[in-house]
Amino acid sequence: MAQQRLVQLSVQRPTSTVCVLGTELALDVRGAAPKGSVAFQAQGTPGVKLYVTYNSQTTKLPSSVARWPLEPNTALVLTMDTVSKDVGDEKVKISYFQESGGVPTGRAMLYLTCVELSLDADVGRCGTVSSTGLKKDSWTWGPDGHGAILLVNCDRDDPKVETLDNRDRIISSYNDLKDMSQMVLRTRGPHTIFTGHRLLLHMDFSDSDKARVFYGGNQVALEEYQHVLGVSKLSYTVKPSRHQEENIFYVEGLAFPDVGFSGLVSFHVTLLETPDKDELEIPLFTDTVVFRVAPWIMTPNTLTPLEVFVCSVEDNKSFVEAVRDVAEKSNCRLTVCLPAETRWDVWIQDEMEFGYIQAPHKYFPVVFDSPRDRQLKDFPFKKVLGPDFGYVARQAPEGASDLDSFGNLEVSPPVTVQGKEYPLGRILIGSSFPRSGGRRMAKAVWDFLVAQKVQAPVALYSDWLVVGHVDEFLSFVPAPDRKGFRLLLASPSACYQLLKQKQEEGYGEELMFQGLEIVPKQTINEILNNKALWQYNRYAQTCINWNREILKRSLGLAEPDIIDIPQLFQEGYASRAKAFFPDMVNMLVLGRHLGIPKPFGPEVGGKCCLEQRVRELLEPLGLSCTFIDDYFTYHIGHGEVHCGTNVRRKPFAFKWWHMVP
Repeated sequence: MAQQRLVQLSVQRPTSTVCVLGTELALDVRGAAPKGSVAFQAQGTPGVKLYVTYNSQTTKLPSSVARWPLEPNTALVLTMDTVSKDVGDEKVKISYFQESGGVPTGRAMLYLTCVELSLDADVGRCGTVSSTGLKKDSWTWGPDGHGAILLVNCDRDDPKVETLDNRDRIISSYNDLKDMSQMVLRTRGPHTIFTGHRLLLHMDFSDSDKARVFYGGNQVALEEYQHVLGVSKLSYTVKPSRHQEENIFYVEGLAFPDVGFSGLVSFHVTLLETPDKDELEIPLFTDTVVFRVAPWIMTPNTLTPLEVFVCSVEDNKSFVEAVRDVAEKSNCRLTVCLPAETRWDVWIQDEMEFGYIQAPHKYFPVVFDSPRDRQLKDFPFKKVLGPDFGYVARQAPEGASDLDSFGNLEVSPPVTVQGKEYPLGRILIGSSFPRSGGRRMAKAVWDFLVAQKVQAPVALYSDWLVVGHVDEFLSFVPAPDRKGFRLLLASPSACYQLLKQKQEEGYGEELMFQGLEIVPKQTINEILNNKALWQYNRYAQTCINWNREILKRSLGLAEPDIIDIPQLFQEGYASRAKAFFPDMVNMLVLGRHLGIPKPFGPEVGGKCCLEQRVRELLEPLGLSCTFIDDYFTYHIGHGEVHCGTNVRRKPFAFKWWHMVP
């Protein structure tokens, strides 16, 4: 429905007003009628289209009806289709009549100037700004949705600058401009009309800390771009040029969706009539465009790996080389982080999580810095943040726990659950049962992830573990069939079943942990006869089974979508669980190449029976298994291969705005 404005008329003096292309003017014919008038006649010049609505019937003028009754159910509306060449070059004449009179009792003249005024953005999500028939003042999801998209300008395009690009009020480079979304103000009409009118670009106070607008006029020099809107600036007067019909503004996001911020930001342009005297300006027309700030999106193991990060310290050289070997097999870049950068902290998975943000015109990766804040706390900001590589962080004011490390943050591949599609997967976060003293991820992190909307988080139970991370009992690997992946779950039951099988085959005296100095060796028989260990693993299996059912419900999985990986746990600090041998689900997934913690299981026929079982489970899916010795470098510190690596991956081919949360 076209925007409509009521125009008051007068029989004492002519009235002048502006009609914006695409809008309607409702004429107050009854308010200007001389006393005793009962009917009116309306005539317009060729550039004006007049319509009378009487008794719910609309008639275009001129018509066979010459006069219309001045009754409450009579309305006169006009539109204009062509921009005026001169001020007041079109007009409407209203003649008033008494009941039987043939001579008008009065006439009202209205002089009209038609202008085009439009605030546009990439509402159609095609990568360019154009005037479309789509609604600009709303935002909808889905493949047929509409609405402009805004990126949080959270990278650092100029390496000499010490902060994020959206923390300053300048344009640091032309690449900085490319991270922003364009907003175009189009004006056409007689330039002199703006002598008595003002164009005001403005935004709501509640949105002012969510986005910032820059404007450079006709200039291309970076120093000419000025901060005109956002933060402390709520409005900006635009001065249309006689020779320029378009004014291009650049908009950057300042904040991601979060508690109290849906992600929607509105901008308005209002045409104001400025009276000659000291009177308040009169708003004549407002155009609005709505942006949604692009969400931060995690990437699952099934997406193509681009870069692997690993920390190098004195005692993990062989580990780094093993990771390098897997990276080379997958044609993936390896970045080795040196002690001077990491301050000897090797748990790079816990410190940060790679994701990305995307608009139709631009995409770039964004690293999410965890509240963990140990020796690696400065690494994401100082070494990862850079040109077209963004940064976001959340803190834990209540104090960070082990569950705030991002080994406790995973995401599933795309799934469909009871007809509901999650084309970007679902985030998985370890938590506790709702009890006093239980550990859970910081509320600030949970709220942030929920607010992104596109990867609806699922809470799992991980507080039963010493470290408490979901990557200690689950992982995802690509598969050629079914849903395109398999969920791997650590399984004490599968491990006991395997060991009993080997015992029955006569291998009960084969030793665990062979080749590891100073590590006590145990036979299969000793492990199976250890009642306390068996009892504790019954408890561990119960905890994993609880999560198994949550994952099946939340991800729409069936049993054939799940593979049980043999694993045992033992009682650790505060009666919580830790891995009895290197935890094989805590693996590095690089396409079809897997870097799996070497379990040092009993050897049968010269082969580790645990490794052999994992190969039997995964290699039929086209996966290649490389077992990496991480026992003394990571395992004894309650972590494994996944904990000691981090992977940046390609974004989804699916565009997030095509989904319906």
